[in-house]
Amino acid sequence: MKIVVLAGGLSTERDVSLSSGCQIYKALKSNGHSVILLDIFMGFEGDAATAFESGRDWAAEIAPVKETAPDIEKLKASRKGGSKALFGPNVLELCGAADIVFMALHGDSGENGKVQAAFDLFGIKYTGTDSLSSALAMDKSIAKQLFIAAGINTPKSVLLTSKSDVPPVKLPCVVKVCNGGSSVGVYIAKTEAEYKEAVEKAFSYENKVLVEEFVKGREFTDGVIEGVALPIVQIEPKEGFYDYKNKYQAGSTIETCPAKITKQLEEKIKAAAVKVFHTLGIKTYARIDFIVDANEDVFCLEANTLPGMTPTSLVPQEAAAIGKSFAELCEWIIEVSLKKYKA
Repeated sequence: MKIVVLAGGLSTERDVSLSSGCQIYKALKSNGHSVILLDIFMGFEGDAATAFESGRDWAAEIAPVKETAPDIEKLKASRKGGSKALFGPNVLELCGAADIVFMALHGDSGENGKVQAAFDLFGIKYTGTDSLSSALAMDKSIAKQLFIAAGINTPKSVLLTSKSDVPPVKLPCVVKVCNGGSSVGVYIAKTEAEYKEAVEKAFSYENKVLVEEFVKGREFTDGVIEGVALPIVQIEPKEGFYDYKNKYQAGSTIETCPAKITKQLEEKIKAAAVKVFHTLGIKTYARIDFIVDANEDVFCLEANTLPGMTPTSLVPQEAAAIGKSFAELCEWIIEVSLKKYKA
């Protein structure tokens, strides 16, 4: 198959996306496919007609994920011609020439449904869920409303649309941007000063911010493919919480898969993951994040419709627990994604 692995973009998760794309690109090449790894924003300045047959190593310049998120404004200024459009040179042409686009985008460049909607208009096939469910899952305030309506337990929260109107809350609390990912723009505030500072920082990313009750407990995540839950991962950061650094710097977090928990708790988390999957209307695959308190009450935090596929990512660990290699997982995602075009 001709496959474009689409990564990069203008999200704060850009570096994570490129790392995911690099791993996917290498796996699909090893499986014998004709593969291009393409940065959706930077695009390809060469001859699009011969790109698939060029023999180029498209992953050669991809660097490991750094400890901090990238400077997006600096990136925007670096593109030739000065265009700020998300789709770079030849991106739509190359994606249109592919049998399928493997979506390795993360954050608002790819998980909010806009790229999926554009591809639907152009008749371009892609992996992962559709534009509507992507948008619903990406906006944490909307997702929470749907969780509550469906009876899915989730931490209580209040939505802020202005940093000048910040209500008093019980501390500690969690402050997070509505449309972020990889824990960028997420803060745990223990004092009034930290709370005000966290709100100020969160609003520097976007104009919708959630203030959420702090649930003390253990962190878990569970991938769901075609409505079936994978083995659960327990996440234990060595310091602090599961932030950007702890997610992508090897050795920063202890990840146990399958999680060493009771059968009863395992069933509760898996049932909740599947319910979230269907409540948001997700097709193909996703990863659902949870906190479990001391009473083993399960709280859903969010759903990730394009979960990471980096060397430290969680869904590949879950697939490995059922005997699937990374390359086999990539083929599985393509297989289930193509089904939505046959329905």
